[in-house]
Amino acid sequence: MTQMEQQNQHNATGGPQIFGWCMYDWANSAYVTTVVAGVLPIYFATAVVGKGGVQIGDTVVSADALWGYLVSASAMFVFLFAPVLGAISDFSSSKKKFLITLAYMGSISATLLYFCQSGDVWRTASLFLIAQIGYVGANVFYDAFLPQIASEDKIDWVSSKGFSYGYIGGGLQFAIALGLVAGGGIIGIGQGLAARMGMGMAGLWWAGFTLFTLKKLKEAGAIEEMPEKYQSQPKIVAYVAIGINRTLATIRKVRRFKHLLLFLIAFMIYNDGVQTVISMATIYGTEELKFSATVLMVTLLMIQIIAAGGALLFGRIAGKIGAKRALMLALLLWSGVVTYAYFLHTVTEFFILGVVVGIVLGGSQALSRSFYGAMIPKEASAEFYGFYSVFSKFSAIWGPLVFAIIRQITGTPRLAIISLMVFFIVGLILLAFVDEEKAKEAKLSGAF
Repeated sequence: MTQMEQQNQHNATGGPQIFGWCMYDWANSAYVTTVVAGVLPIYFATAVVGKGGVQIGDTVVSADALWGYLVSASAMFVFLFAPVLGAISDFSSSKKKFLITLAYMGSISATLLYFCQSGDVWRTASLFLIAQIGYVGANVFYDAFLPQIASEDKIDWVSSKGFSYGYIGGGLQFAIALGLVAGGGIIGIGQGLAARMGMGMAGLWWAGFTLFTLKKLKEAGAIEEMPEKYQSQPKIVAYVAIGINRTLATIRKVRRFKHLLLFLIAFMIYNDGVQTVISMATIYGTEELKFSATVLMVTLLMIQIIAAGGALLFGRIAGKIGAKRALMLALLLWSGVVTYAYFLHTVTEFFILGVVVGIVLGGSQALSRSFYGAMIPKEASAEFYGFYSVFSKFSAIWGPLVFAIIRQITGTPRLAIISLMVFFIVGLILLAFVDEEKAKEAKLSGAF
């Protein structure tokens, strides 16, 4: 198919394509909001593991430590294999197959969490690990569709629209789960059963709404011919060899394109601050501010709802001033968020903080994805988004570590939370030196 034919196909199917793509964000956000952030951490600590921890060899491991190991293990798996899987899918034109396979591997595992009861430590851990690998892995291929379904002048808007769908879908399902947990006693449902029902529903939500993606999202591009030196090998062996070789080649190429690499480094740093705020906000609200679980959960739900509008708002801002400037504006606002968090004391102030976090959370995530997508070659989008995923996962390590060290040394999480401003300021400075036009010129020149 010629480039013009592909463009005509895109123009003819862009609406349904974009809808099908956005619906996957609607589908999987229920899992990350309800299972990963809202329900399973509490259920895992209180019911599955309990206060006594779990015996592993001669060591007793606490619930929160074991939870951290599980999250890290799933991220490490994707960290190691995402670029290779991306390269294979680009070569074989199979991004959709990888997306759907990983999505259903994750959603089925999440649904089966319903059957995990008190003491089922390793069953719960195994299902969560598989679900998390499915979720993170599928997102690599989901993101990789973005440069193919959206023209360059619409990529920021489409990325923002996807995040908006996700925040609304995830928020709706989380509201249902929260209602079950908070009000289950009224209808005779214990909190343990309510938590398991909420998680099972999140898995079903993920699986069910992915059907829209399965039906609407189409993959353009022909399968490349197998190189002669691999034709005598089993197909799976040949694909893995091609994937590894392409990944190594891409690493060598990326190092030569300083603006793309500079953005990835900037993203890794400022996203570290974003992820730390998200992961530590509940602990900060509990430990330092002494707010109730209800206040914290309601704030989380509010952030989900507002983030949907925030993603669309920043998509429009990017259309007027450019994605780079809009992203820099979001980072300035993030710096204001951690400064405000240092001084706040009341529930009202915490709700105000949640409103601002919702606005900038949707904007910074959506624009980071689309800004990167505009600088990479479409024909290798899954491979390059594999690297994007690697930098994203790697960035989740250092912020919480810095937070924990400063908290331990100073004895107060207030200094720890304001220290995160360093991540936003350094990321902002590096982003300022990224020349988007030169990066696009390198892409168009075929240098990749």
